[in-house]
Amino acid sequence: AVGSEGGTLQVGIASANASASHLHDVLQSTEWTNFLALLGSGVLTFLAGAEIDPVSLKANWRVSVLIGVLSFAVPFAVIWFVAQFIFGWPAHQAQIAGVALSTTSVAVVYSVMIEGGFSDTAMGKMVLAACFITDFGTVLALGTLFANYNLWLLVFVVVTLVVLWFMPRWMQSIISRLGATQVSEPELKFTFFILFLLGGLATTAKSEAVLPAYLLGLVVAGVFLRDKTLVRRMRSIAFAVFTPFYFIKAGLYVSLPELWTSLLVISVFLALKMVTKVVGVFPLARLHYMKVKEASYTTLLMATGLTFGTISALYGLQNGIIDQNQYTVLVSVVILSAFVPTLIAQKFFQPTVEMMHAWGEALSASTQRVVGGRCKSGQPFC
Repeated sequence: AVGSEGGTLQVGIASANASASHLHDVLQSTEWTNFLALLGSGVLTFLAGAEIDPVSLKANWRVSVLIGVLSFAVPFAVIWFVAQFIFGWPAHQAQIAGVALSTTSVAVVYSVMIEGGFSDTAMGKMVLAACFITDFGTVLALGTLFANYNLWLLVFVVVTLVVLWFMPRWMQSIISRLGATQVSEPELKFTFFILFLLGGLATTAKSEAVLPAYLLGLVVAGVFLRDKTLVRRMRSIAFAVFTPFYFIKAGLYVSLPELWTSLLVISVFLALKMVTKVVGVFPLARLHYMKVKEASYTTLLMATGLTFGTISALYGLQNGIIDQNQYTVLVSVVILSAFVPTLIAQKFFQPTVEMMHAWGEALSASTQRVVGGRCKSGQPFC
């Protein structure tokens, strides 16, 4: 996931900075590529939400929420402050920087968990659930800080809430009545239709289409987990058709000359992102029975970023909030954050499957001791 998305971004960057090549003539932004890029960002966000296991989210809700909230809030606040008061960016531009660099890449973390065989461990599920909380904070901030509060926004919110409430039943009904093996793929067509509907309403309301897409993915995650074939088909369509246009478009706006002149700012932002993730995640991980190695591994994975970081930066550029130089800085930091923390985590802090299972047992035993003590004493707190 990291290699394909990062490689596609590099194609866009190379095309944008080619002087007189045929590639530069071909890879130009047009209306139809803009539409496919917008759809790609929505489908990516939907799949990120659909990867979350609702059962794991409920089972580990306390530690996941605590780590996820601080993993978003600490980098967001610190980077916003530094961008505005140290680098002199205006408030809205600094907010975009805070949002873009507070993310955690579900795609990167999910890929690492699958490749390492950690996805079925208690700790692996908890980390993925914490990623959801962090990225939910990101899309919520992006959808509320820069929205126009008008009648269309009210319509968008009401329709989104209604769709989210009924969507699992609708999906299950379509699969059970029409079958999940039909060549016409009715369940995929219906999913894309709902994504189009909510994305169109979000655009009309001057909000961000990734917010309903992420929530939509979460509410149908249970259906997707029961039907692995449906997930694979949706992922194949997304990564083969839609997401390349999104990442190529994201790379087209990066300026290599401005990148070289902004190396200091890029280095500062990358260091800030990693340090603030350590401040927000590591103490809580240690508090919840992780040893130093597992806590460091969790912290570094939570410091990764890719999809939502580029979505936030591109949103800021397309809406005139940030300029190309600031966009180049943010996307460069996002790309680096997809690789640097991941490489450090896997090289120096990667735990074994047994260690990740042991963390779940330790947390479960601790919970049982607290419950047992409360019942034995008959007091509300132990």
